[in-house]
Amino acid sequence: MASDQSLKDLFEKTNNIAVIGIKEGENEDAYRVPRYMQKAGYRIRPVNPKLDHVLGEDCVASIGEIEGLEEGVDVIGVSCHSWEYLYYLDEMFELLKSRELDIPVVVGGSVLSQDDKAEIQAKGVAATFGPGSDAGEIVQQIRSLARTRGAA
Repeated sequence: MASDQSLKDLFEKTNNIAVIGIKEGENEDAYRVPRYMQKAGYRIRPVNPKLDHVLGEDCVASIGEIEGLEEGVDVIGVSCHSWEYLYYLDEMFELLKSRELDIPVVVGGSVLSQDDKAEIQAKGVAATFGPGSDAGEIVQQIRSLARTRGAA
């Protein structure tokens, strides 16, 4: 697993991360990873229609409800079951396109078949990370993404 410092360095240029599918259970990766990022100095913008408040931030029901989305989100992370990616990504990318936003999207936490992975990447997802993903590989992929997007 990557060190705390390497992960902090990785997100050096990122200040706000929207997390779609965030959870409130401390045993859930969809809680632990955003909490880690928050402790490293990033503002988490939680998106989950079933929650009111998590990690000291108010939740919104959808990505479009984030106040100041245009200026206030550097990366969008999506955590949900694999079939949900296929359902929700079209709506999210349509919203980003309609607002002329180029915000990198990464997905993680769920087992993806090769076909599903190819399909969500074809929709515009920049990176996917399933359970057991190698931390070094994750760091390398996100660094590459950040360079491509001009954030690093």
